[in-house]
Amino acid sequence: MKQPIAGLLLVAVSQAGLAAPDTKDALDLNVEDLLSVEVTSVSKKAQALNDSAAAVFVITHDDIKRTGVTSIPEALRMAPGMDVSRIDSNKWAVSARGFNGRFANKLLVLIDGRNTYTRSFSGVYWENQDVMLEDVERIEVIRGPGATLWGANAVNGVINIITKHSAKTQGGLAVAGGGTEERGFGGFRYGGRLGEDTTGRVYVKGFNRDANSRANAEPAGDAWDKAQGGFRLDSRLSLQDELTVQGDLYHSTINQTLAIPQIAAPYQSQFGERVDAYGGNLLSRWQHTVSTRSDYSLQLYYDYYWRNEAWFSEGRDTLDLDFQHRFGLLDNHEVIWGFGYQYTHDLTEAGRLLRLSPASRNDQLFSSFIQDEIELVEHTLWLTLGSKFEHNDYSGFEGQPTARLMWAPHSQHRFWAAVSRAVRTPSRAEQNMSILQTVQPPQGFLPAVAVYLNGDRNYRAEDVIAYEIGYRTTFVKALSLDVTAFYNDYDNLRNVSQGGGTFDPVSGVVVVPLTLNNNFQAKTYGYEVAAVWQMLDWWRWDANYSLLKSDFAATTNFIAAAGPQQRVSLRSAWSLRKDLDFDLWLRYVDSNAAVGVFGLQHIDDYVTMDVRLAWRPAQNLELSLVGQNLLSDSHLEFRQENQTLPTFIDRGMYGKLAWSF
Repeated sequence: MKQPIAGLLLVAVSQAGLAAPDTKDALDLNVEDLLSVEVTSVSKKAQALNDSAAAVFVITHDDIKRTGVTSIPEALRMAPGMDVSRIDSNKWAVSARGFNGRFANKLLVLIDGRNTYTRSFSGVYWENQDVMLEDVERIEVIRGPGATLWGANAVNGVINIITKHSAKTQGGLAVAGGGTEERGFGGFRYGGRLGEDTTGRVYVKGFNRDANSRANAEPAGDAWDKAQGGFRLDSRLSLQDELTVQGDLYHSTINQTLAIPQIAAPYQSQFGERVDAYGGNLLSRWQHTVSTRSDYSLQLYYDYYWRNEAWFSEGRDTLDLDFQHRFGLLDNHEVIWGFGYQYTHDLTEAGRLLRLSPASRNDQLFSSFIQDEIELVEHTLWLTLGSKFEHNDYSGFEGQPTARLMWAPHSQHRFWAAVSRAVRTPSRAEQNMSILQTVQPPQGFLPAVAVYLNGDRNYRAEDVIAYEIGYRTTFVKALSLDVTAFYNDYDNLRNVSQGGGTFDPVSGVVVVPLTLNNNFQAKTYGYEVAAVWQMLDWWRWDANYSLLKSDFAATTNFIAAAGPQQRVSLRSAWSLRKDLDFDLWLRYVDSNAAVGVFGLQHIDDYVTMDVRLAWRPAQNLELSLVGQNLLSDSHLEFRQENQTLPTFIDRGMYGKLAWSF
């Protein structure tokens, strides 16, 4: 009976803690407190960041507020090893440790346990994913494979966006602002107590973003507006059981300028369009605590989205069920196991560029995992072994094992190492697509040449064997250091093979097919350093540096981007007075190349700076002024693989008011 009673006491204490207001500022925490921040993404259980045998970085609520970012991708720039590039006003390329692109496919992104992955291209539509940033508790960024627990697509990293328990968002909050690029934005959230053990909140938000510029300073035609609303309900059903229900709805109007090849003269069509994108999700999660060493949870969510674009239109329904159970075994084992099932249905319409055959498809994913954390030497040495087992309709059965070792020779020092295998399963497009890649105009008596990129129903999963070592220390009370080195060996990566051209008498062009295959290999390696220096009680510095080296076999048709070799981030958080903050953020991004089917497109390196000044004239009122990309009128961050014209990201300033009541 001792363990259940202890579990009930633990639940009661945690419930009391959840009801407390979340008011502690990051500058009120010392460096050791920052390393003790709770994370759940590494082992699917709550543990201190310092005790995690992985390259994990936590972006806190206060980090988000003090940098003045207005979107999730912008916030991810704070983490080492993350390659975040803005394509235009409404699109991003986001990856970890290389292979970046508009349709990057080696990063798994979760929002409160909901997988934002789309089967269409094995990636994330970042413009679809949004939350009220004021309600984000933390963003856990894991660089390196997380596939043992999270499954396919967690090849180079896992992003877990965790919003606050509704008990921490009681009362009202209104935010409003506007400026040069952020032309207007606002949000309203209200939380209340619905019963003795039940709290909830509702929110609405919206924004309108201005268009950026082309290289010639002309408007890029990429303005964007969006409206979104949602709710969250948390109920303590008993001392052992808690239920969470939450959901979101959104509608977005995306402006973009496309350059699409066409069979007839002039062989390319350039035009602007307004894209409608809308969707929603509903999630329910039940958690049951048996004791301090045992608990289990059951999660079910439904997600839907629709996008109507000139080059391709699609809608997708996803239903996902996930169960996990944690329990202690003997005195030195902690086991986590679980299983999952996902069903997804899509309906596509061929556009002017892309079609999928068949136009509609149903897919299923079955998965299970088990992981055992073994304490080899008490409070000193831990070994974690585990594996994920999945069966999908594209590549069949996949196994993804990992081994992690953590050594703590002293309370201020942590060493860890890991070896993992992860896979990226084929996307719908890679097996079923046909896309008009380019049309070369006639040359003299020679006809035009149309190049089509085709999927292959035999396309297999890509895989990586990843080796990592890391070290964390707080050898100086005011300074923490986190260093990670990695080596990734990729196999079965995406490549293309060219077939022979044939003349089509109907269109009058020569058709050249390119077919996807898996005959490419690559190696990447590098290191990442993150440091926090609490220089004074009211002044903190956060710095990180990332180095990425890539070794690709020589080929001209490889469809991937290596990423910038070097990235630097330096942040200063300075509380001048109790009611006045000044924040500065400098970033350097090395030169890069976006890689398409027909070669490299160079992107220059750049340095940029963001500044934020905030004043609180009253306890519940904050006024802030934010300047973004201040060091130049505009700069290029990325060139999309195709379709969207290159867009320069403009300098911007905005003001914001936040009132809580």
